[in-house]
Amino acid sequence: MLQTFLPLFLMTFLICLFIVLMQFLWRYIDEMVGKGLTIAVLGELFFYAALTFVPMALPLAILLASLMTFGNLGEHFELTAMKASGISLLRTMRPLIITMFVIATAAFFFQNNVLPIAQTKMWTLLYSVRQKSPEVEIPESVFYDQIPGYNLYVEHKDRETGTLHSMMIYDVSKGFENARIILADSGRMSITEDKTHLFLRLWNGEQFENLRESNGGKSKAGVPYRRETFDIKEILVPFDANFNRMDEAGMRNQFVGKDITRLRQSIDSINHRVDSIGNNYADMILNSTRLDIDIPSTREARLKSDTHRHNTQQSQAPSEAAKNIIVDSVLTGSGANGMQRSILQQALAKAKRNYQDYEFKSLSMEDDRKNIRRHEIELMKKFTLSFACIIFFFIGAPLGAIIRKGGLGTPIVISVILFIIYYIIDNSGYKLARDGRWEVWQGMWLSSAVLLPLGIFFTYKAVNDSAVFNADAYKIFFRRLSGKMKRELTMKEIPINEVVPSKALHLLNAFDVSFRTAMQAYDKSNPLKRLWMTITNIGGINALQSEMGGIISYLSDTRDVRIIHYLNMYPFVIRFNKKSRQAVDTATHKLIEVLQSVQNI
Repeated sequence: MLQTFLPLFLMTFLICLFIVLMQFLWRYIDEMVGKGLTIAVLGELFFYAALTFVPMALPLAILLASLMTFGNLGEHFELTAMKASGISLLRTMRPLIITMFVIATAAFFFQNNVLPIAQTKMWTLLYSVRQKSPEVEIPESVFYDQIPGYNLYVEHKDRETGTLHSMMIYDVSKGFENARIILADSGRMSITEDKTHLFLRLWNGEQFENLRESNGGKSKAGVPYRRETFDIKEILVPFDANFNRMDEAGMRNQFVGKDITRLRQSIDSINHRVDSIGNNYADMILNSTRLDIDIPSTREARLKSDTHRHNTQQSQAPSEAAKNIIVDSVLTGSGANGMQRSILQQALAKAKRNYQDYEFKSLSMEDDRKNIRRHEIELMKKFTLSFACIIFFFIGAPLGAIIRKGGLGTPIVISVILFIIYYIIDNSGYKLARDGRWEVWQGMWLSSAVLLPLGIFFTYKAVNDSAVFNADAYKIFFRRLSGKMKRELTMKEIPINEVVPSKALHLLNAFDVSFRTAMQAYDKSNPLKRLWMTITNIGGINALQSEMGGIISYLSDTRDVRIIHYLNMYPFVIRFNKKSRQAVDTATHKLIEVLQSVQNI
């Protein structure tokens, strides 16, 4: 089994990893093209990106490899031969189950020890690539603005000599008010050896430049400028074309660059800070004044109120003037003359200030809570990958044994469909956890909770050789549940056992007594219990169903067509409803009448 599974697993893993790498390339290709990056830098970036995308490729590879392995065994009837020789499916899967637990353990350590380093280096390299200046490639008849502070226009380029003809340069590096315009008949551009400057050599042109006055103002006659005519002019333009790596320390302190120990430490420290800040805010709200309003009465009262307000800012107690305000009188207009409008304006202004203050504090605390959630999500990812690998194996291996199709056709289609479902559920749970709508553990374990019953179902069906994809079996099952299924018994050409009328009558009479007893017990029960018995279909129904099946099995060997007709009147499932009762009662009594007539003959 291992010799069959491991090569397929390695092949599918490399294919899946290549696919996700292509997705990464198409997503960030605009930031890489035209930067003049070396093969070494690109190779390093893709290497760390491949390590970063291992958690996405690994479950899909396990699902596809297990499907192909057991699909090939089923297609070539090797599983059938194993089962015929007494080897169960679980025993066949045992070596791969052990291998899956080894892979899951390795995936956990990879997530905890290798992935933080790979993510740190990948994102640092990617941000460094974004910051790198693009290669200078001057187009024809188009303004080129990729040189910071300069716009360059070239009418025509000589591809062989590298000469630029009919050049126009706008130098706005010192601001638009001090712009410099250079016109040249031709020129050449090169980069210095240290790749920090562009060297322009221009021939036969003019330069126009605005001049700032020493006092920084403008003259009445307008802005002075300088005009220069030149035969040869050389310009050195700052342009850093080197690839400068960013420091990894900043990314290493983010949640993507931490292992379990550091993640837990960060979560505890941020929680402690949030709790302490929340307690400080609560104390400030409890100790703050509610109605510290300045009443504009006389000048003495105003001075007294100002002095008292200054004292209350130290003691955090409301002023005496505020204590004497009757709020109802202010709102109804029955208070002091001329003060209502002023008091209401002051109260409204203070309410707005408090609202803005509390809103700012809530936003700052929400940033900390979001940071906590991101750390908790990264912590949960260390465990969900390992569990997903085991779940996908217990989906793929039984499913391959059921469909019995090997190769790359059917397994790939099924694997892609299942993985898309998993990815959608997992991404939805991640977003719900990230936004704080769900608890983090609920969102991150949502995909596993959905797929685990599917794996148990497929494993159970494969072990019991059940037909999972047989549409007729599902139709019959639901028709039996709905009671619309009709029996289609026919006369046997050669009956195995002859029907004895006395024995058949004894079985039918005993069944009739049991059936009536069960129905009477149902009718005498209270409405709540009756509803429960109807929903769950309990209360002796299973025993009656087995007894009815024994009667049908025994009487189906009859040579009397009437008995076959009345046997087909029995429902597939006995229920407490009126229709089922009538069908069972009619069929039983008709059979008793026929058997009594046969016995008398």
